[in-house]
Amino acid sequence: MKYGRVEGIEKPVSRLVQGTLMVSTDDLEASIDFLDGIRALGCNSFDTAPVYGNGESERALGAWMDRRDNRSDVFILSKGGHPNADRDRRVTVFDIASDLFDSLARLRTDYIDLYLLHRDDPGVPVGPLVEALNEHVSEGRIRAFGGSNWTVNRIREANLYAENRGLRPFVASSPNFSLAVRMNEIWEGCLSISGPRGAEERAWYRESQMPVFSWSSLAQGFFSGLLTRENINQTANTLTVGCAQVYGYEENFNRLERATELAGDRGRTVAQIALAYLFNQPQNVFTVSGCRSVEESRLNREAMEIRLTPDELDWLDLRSERR
Repeated sequence: MKYGRVEGIEKPVSRLVQGTLMVSTDDLEASIDFLDGIRALGCNSFDTAPVYGNGESERALGAWMDRRDNRSDVFILSKGGHPNADRDRRVTVFDIASDLFDSLARLRTDYIDLYLLHRDDPGVPVGPLVEALNEHVSEGRIRAFGGSNWTVNRIREANLYAENRGLRPFVASSPNFSLAVRMNEIWEGCLSISGPRGAEERAWYRESQMPVFSWSSLAQGFFSGLLTRENINQTANTLTVGCAQVYGYEENFNRLERATELAGDRGRTVAQIALAYLFNQPQNVFTVSGCRSVEESRLNREAMEIRLTPDELDWLDLRSERR
């Protein structure tokens, strides 16, 4: 396992981050066995949020940490400010505090390592948000904070506010980042730095080296091989409907073909090549992946060791015709 660092957090952070949407107290023993297996691979980083399973993700993760008494060894990334059934816009000081205290209770802990604002509301001034998050750091409820689906411009605005007042800044960001390029929004306001449209933001992340916790790193299973040009109309009506609508386009099928070819040459899986594409980027990348088996996570860990040349990276992303 490879590890990185996040400003304000003393413990190392595994660059492979396990999503937790699949764990639940409904089958707690199976969830604990699964989390044990992931931890045994060296992964100490877990991504969660109140909206995942209506809090079940956090509850199961909290029960596991409590039973294993491993809180000090585990890096928890949770989030707040997501829309709910009552209101679409919840990026407010009040809602952040409400979500944070509820998450702490479900996780059975008195602090969260990295707390991200799950969404942004560009109409809300950044100043009060930065002030409130600094207060939560000062009170020990969180160690560091950042934004999920926040643009570079908004992050810079927040950090300029912090710098001018001697406050802590955003230290991490969580946009979508994948070899496959999203052609449609998964939901309103989701942010991607993939493909040609994300070039400017990727350049900023390269220069700043702010940690990027990329979500949907494997494009909702696009690199699993379940979706093809031939079956897209039929498959799109079943479990992969979201994947087909967002990623099922010619350019991405070309990327998939190239990843398949390179995987065959290297004796790897297509998903491993897609992950290796991210691990070989000049940005400070941590990949969030929703593995549903320990074996799948083991294969993802192996992807961290695959070295890709600049020519191969350009070829995979259709920026070049030769590798």
